[in-house]
Amino acid sequence: MAPPRRTPAGNTKTAPARRTGSARGPDHAARTALQTLEGLIDHPAEGVSAVRRSDDGWCVVVDVLEVPRIPDTTSLLASYEVQLDRAGELLEYRRVRRYRRGAADE
Repeated sequence: MAPPRRTPAGNTKTAPARRTGSARGPDHAARTALQTLEGLIDHPAEGVSAVRRSDDGWCVVVDVLEVPRIPDTTSLLASYEVQLDRAGELLEYRRVRRYRRGAADE
């Protein structure tokens, strides 16, 4: 059992159990996809907009800054779909959308 910890009010609380390294969930898939894609396409990632489990692993949508502009609302971003296997290895990636930062979804 996790050791109790003190909250700012002085109350004790049991710390939540942490996952072991072998249990890899959506958070791990998102971080892995983001870092892998940044290294491959040499553009900074803005964040992850979707994660879903697929039959053979994970599908992650990563938003990337492709063309920075001033003002920032005119910068060009792109959404990439990244497929990872169950171990977190890259299977494929592809750009699925390109848009201006200030543009609303259709």
